[in-house]
Amino acid sequence: MNAVTKRAVTTVDTGETVHDVPVLVDYHMNDGYDWMDVISEHGWAVIPSWGCDGWDLGQWPYVMVAAIRTADEIGNLFGMATYCEGDVRTTFYRTKARFWTAISEQAFFHWKNGQAQGPADLPEAAAELPSRYRMPYAVRDAA
Repeated sequence: MNAVTKRAVTTVDTGETVHDVPVLVDYHMNDGYDWMDVISEHGWAVIPSWGCDGWDLGQWPYVMVAAIRTADEIGNLFGMATYCEGDVRTTFYRTKARFWTAISEQAFFHWKNGQAQGPADLPEAAAELPSRYRMPYAVRDAA
């Protein structure tokens, strides 16, 4: 059983069909840490933190969000995969903005439902998240 396959996908934001894209699929062998190692061999990376203060994105090793940036002849493609105890859902986006929105929606879901530690001042809906919660966490240099 492999965690990655190449197939055609339809981008969520533009509705384009793109062929031969590395798609993550269900992975019910071992655990999420093993899944993380396997997908990294194919260019995917699990995102540990999200938002301005680096709140948890998921609940490792049971729930994770992974990402990839790739390209085709038209331009950039951004992939997001959610892993929940071996069940995997993969989506692709043409624009980085829509890709970040999708990740922010995942983060909000986990924060709101107590599945990951997030900001204390969450709004009622993901669409109301302040911009500081809708961005990748940038590791700051301590020096």
